[in-house]
Amino acid sequence: MDAMSVDVATDRPAGSVAVARDSARSFLEGLAPALASEAADTVVLVVSELVTNALRHGGGTCTLDLTAHPDSIEVAVHDHSPDAPRMRTPDLDVGTGGFGWPLVNRLATATAVTLRATGGKTVSALLSR
Repeated sequence: MDAMSVDVATDRPAGSVAVARDSARSFLEGLAPALASEAADTVVLVVSELVTNALRHGGGTCTLDLTAHPDSIEVAVHDHSPDAPRMRTPDLDVGTGGFGWPLVNRLATATAVTLRATGGKTVSALLSR
């Protein structure tokens, strides 16, 4: 089983999300057997959405963990907020979001939100390999 962890902070939010995406791509490129291009793109998209949500709503820092299982990739993002993501109607007029969590739930085979004993939560998504 392959795994990696990346700390992400909001000192440069867009840059921080880019670092998370780049880290995910590097992790995925090192897997054997390699993921199909479409599956890798889906993992990177889920990483981007979960890290963006964690930085925006979870206290400004987060940790991304990626784990490769024989038939799946687990994306887990830990942040400092106990508040679970929620489904809401996407904002098509003002552009305040609402697309990320529904998208993650459509792409993943399973999602979970777990409160951490040390505070905050972990939001995880399991994606087919």
